[in-house]
Formats: sequence, C-alpha cells, structure tokens
Amino acid sequence: MPDAAPPSDAAGPENTAGRDAAARDAAEEESAFSHPPVDPDATAAYGDHPDQVIDFYAPRGSGAAAPPALAPLVVVLHGGAWRAPYDRRHISPFADFLARRGFAVASVEYRRGADAPDRPGEAPVAGRWPDTFDDVAAALDALPALVREALPQADPGRTVLTGHSAGGQLALWAAARHVLPADAPWRIDGPAPLRGVVALAPIADFAVAEKLDVCGGASGQLLGGEEQFPLRQPYADPALLLPTGIATTLVQGRTDVVVPQAVAESYAEAAAKAGEVVGLTLLESAGHFPLIDPAADACAVVAEEIAQLAW
Repeated sequence: MPDAAPPSDAAGPENTAGRDAAARDAAEEESAFSHPPVDPDATAAYGDHPDQVIDFYAPRGSGAAAPPALAPLVVVLHGGAWRAPYDRRHISPFADFLARRGFAVASVEYRRGADAPDRPGEAPVAGRWPDTFDDVAAALDALPALVREALPQADPGRTVLTGHSAGGQLALWAAARHVLPADAPWRIDGPAPLRGVVALAPIADFAVAEKLDVCGGASGQLLGGEEQFPLRQPYADPALLLPTGIATTLVQGRTDVVVPQAVAESYAEAAAKAGEVVGLTLLESAGHFPLIDPAADACAVVAEEIAQLAW
C-alpha cells in the first residue's frame, strides 16, 4: 500500500485525530495478538458440538506468591463480535495471565456466527440465535460439576464472570438470567451464585451499539437482523436486564474506537435508573485491546478489579 499523502489544511484536525486513533488501535491490536496461544491444563465438554468446551487453567504463582489451596474461579468469555473466526485461543494469554495471578480460570467456548460470510467480501455473520445463548447458559450450568473434576484447586463459591467486548455482553447477560422475560428458555429462578462481573469494553447496550455501528452492526446480526431485533432485544440486551443485584464493574478504555466509551456509559446510566450502582473504571490512553493484553498496564488493572470482587 503506498504511503498516504500528507494531510492538507482542508482535511482538518478531526480527520488527523481519526487517523491517529486508527493507527493507535491497530498497534494495540497487534500487541494483544502477538502473544502465542497458551494451552490449558485441562479441557472439558459441556455439550456435543465441537465448540461446546471449556478450557481450564490452574492457579499458579511464583515463589512466595504461590496460590492458596483453593483459588477464586474466574470465568472468561472471549470477544470477537460473536463471529466464527474469533475463538477462545486469542484470549488464552489473558487466561494464563490471570492464572499466574493466582486465579483458577475457566475459558468458555461457544457457538458463534457462520463460518463464512453470506457474500464474498462481507464480514462473517455475528452470532447464532439462539445457539450462542444456549451455549453460554449451558456452560454456566455445567460449570460447577466440571470444575470439581477438571480444576479441584478452584473455589466455585468465589466465582467472578469476566468477558471482553462481545464476551462482555455475554458475561453481563449470564449474570442477568434471573431477570430475563418469564418465557425465556435461559431464565433461572434466582441470581447466580457469583461474587460479581467485570465486563471489559462490553457491548452492553444494543441500541447505542447499533446507532454507532459497533463492529459493523454485530449486535443486530446477533439478534437476526432488523425485523427480529426489537423482538429479541429484551431477551439479550444487558441494558434492558436491570437491576441484577450482582456486583458489576465495567472497565473501559477512553480511546477505544472499537466499542466506544458511550456504550459502557449508557449501560451504567441504565443501571442507575434501575436503582443499581455499577462501577465504571475508565482508563486513560487505553483502547480496546490492552484490556486483554498481558503486556499492557490496563491488563493489570483488570486483574485488580477482578481481585477486588473475588478475594
């Protein structure tokens, strides 16, 4: 690709700022994806489909920082706009990072969109309805039994859900299953036994995400398109599933151009209107990907936010 021409005065500072933001985002993404995948200590299936599996990472420390006999359990839901090319492998360095911080970690895979786009040149379709939600619900329901077998070092009584981007939406949704509409197949009778949720740059408000065209309209695709969106939104949109009564913190980079700050702020405002206080940690000079990048300071902040709920 040839070098771009220097910006003219007519281009204006907004265009220059946009190019700078895009370049910064690309560099942050490259750093986050530069880490080789980390193999889990164990993997267990919660269903028959190849994507219905959970990877387990045992807690580990170094020297005096060795983990206790039973460690808090962090359940990780990866992002990738609910699209098939992005699986749990890209977040495995983050799962390993948490394990090295002394947490027991369960990284959940789930069915995502079709493997190929509808038409050549298009992005793959986001999500599968209702399969994506079926899987997250089934994984969380199966987790206690699977943990006892695959990760005996974990204390399921101290479980924190975390997820990045689309995975942040799924984490918030999974913690809100008891407030789903009465006819929802995923509804449970009472709050899940969680210490809390730490959602990382989550797609937490579908109306705002669609208005901003987050990830190319991924939330609309997840719900099946324009006609289905208003019918399915009450069953899937975290901003409509409040209050949950479960401690919740959002971590958001101020310079995030993938899932902008406005999405997290809208969720926090919706929670406040519902009578619930949601923490919102805004990180200066951090975009979308440093939150799951073990080499970034933002990732250490995320671990601390999880620790505050878990320990």
